[in-house]
Amino acid sequence: MGRGRQKAKHTKVARELKYFSPDTDLSQLEKELASPSADDQYVDKWADYDEAEEESA
Repeated sequence: MGRGRQKAKHTKVARELKYFSPDTDLSQLEKELASPSADDQYVDKWADYDEAEEESA
C-alpha cells in the first residue's frame, strides 16, 4: 500500500532532475577546452616502454 507514496516521490525527484538547469561557468569551460594538457592525462606514458623491451630482446 506504500507504493503510491514511493512512486510519487520518485516522480518528483525525476521531474526536478529533468528541469533543473544549473548555471554554467563559461569561462571555466573555455579554459578546459583550450587547454592543451587536457589530452595528456589520457596518454599512456608507458606505451613505448614495452615496445623498447621487445625490440632489444
